[in-house]
Amino acid sequence: MSEVKFGRGGIPDWLEPMVRFCSRCGVELTFGQIEGEERDRLACPSCGFVFYVNPRLVVTTLPITDRGEVMLIRRGIAPGYDMWAQPGGFLEIDETVREAAVRETLEETGLQIEPLEIIGLYSRVQAAVVVVAYEARIVGGEPRVTHESRETRPFAPEAIPWPQIAFETSVLAIRDWVARVRPDLPLPDPSTIHRDFGA
Repeated sequence: MSEVKFGRGGIPDWLEPMVRFCSRCGVELTFGQIEGEERDRLACPSCGFVFYVNPRLVVTTLPITDRGEVMLIRRGIAPGYDMWAQPGGFLEIDETVREAAVRETLEETGLQIEPLEIIGLYSRVQAAVVVVAYEARIVGGEPRVTHESRETRPFAPEAIPWPQIAFETSVLAIRDWVARVRPDLPLPDPSTIHRDFGA
């Protein structure tokens, strides 16, 4: 796993340019010790506002066909352009995790699904995300091309295109699903998974 590069604000360096100023009064934030906190934080020296930087939640699904295949998308946007991943996206403030799973899958694949068991929960500090992956039953719709996906197609557990899977968290979720349904199959070693982008 690649090391996270932290900037002067104690957060991943790629995120730091977005959180330089206080959202209350506009003064530049400083990073350091805050009374009552156990770790250094970004805070406003003028109004005292503490800026907590927390990971975002990504909700994904592994839609399973009646034949026991998993539907993956060939991504049509960066990061991971033209590589395979399960459908998913960021949880919106006004929806539940299950609602996000249904919405994101429909938006990216054209498939209507029913979320079932959670396959796993995966943290990726480098991307500042936590990913939840549901196994899902397909209940309607037809696979289609969308703005975010160039292709949606089924893969049998033994036919997963491991080298072309976009994200580390996708490899881990798909790997955990395959281990459940086909424990006889060889699986990639997670310690060899290195992606330079995204979740």
